[in-house]
Amino acid sequence: MIIPRLFLFVLPLLLASCGQWGDTVASMRGGHSYLAGYNGGRQHDWKSSPIPDDVSYWDGDHVSGPPSIRIHLGQQKAFFYKGGTLVGVSKISTGKEGNSTRPGTFKVIQKSPNHRSSLYGVFKEHGTGRIVNDDVDTRKDKAPPGTYYEGAAMFHFLRFDGGIGTHEGYLPGYAASHGCVRMPAKMAKKFYDNAPLGTPVIVE
Repeated sequence: MIIPRLFLFVLPLLLASCGQWGDTVASMRGGHSYLAGYNGGRQHDWKSSPIPDDVSYWDGDHVSGPPSIRIHLGQQKAFFYKGGTLVGVSKISTGKEGNSTRPGTFKVIQKSPNHRSSLYGVFKEHGTGRIVNDDVDTRKDKAPPGTYYEGAAMFHFLRFDGGIGTHEGYLPGYAASHGCVRMPAKMAKKFYDNAPLGTPVIVE
């Protein structure tokens, strides 16, 4: 039969294309952080399936000078300088339409290495850690008896504009966050380690 054979061929393609990644890491506004590490609420191990990165590099460990960060929205790249010398470049994913990352001149106002969202995450069962709700919005959802809330991960977070900051996360190749600046884990840590409080951040 032609139809069953065609169906068997097409079905895997349809399944593979339906929201496989979603919004993996996102932002904070007004002291609250937005969805990170989830695919429509479902956790996805984006570290195990990375997109090849031929953009990012770091060559600043032995360079001195005042640090600064430039985030280029059009190029979807972040640049790290020491004393005017470019020492690192990272591919990024900034805010998508409706949640765009605001251009301007800012500075690092908070550092949080193990930051987690206070707004989006999951409910887990006490004792087992089993996820019972993988699409939690704490503004609307109440933890059922016997469960606890775990916020989505936004590690190596550098806050620079209200609730917006840089942090590690999945990069689909375009602006896809809720306002924050996602970076590969390795680059997020380099930027974090080399940017003290007060580091200028220019978004353009």
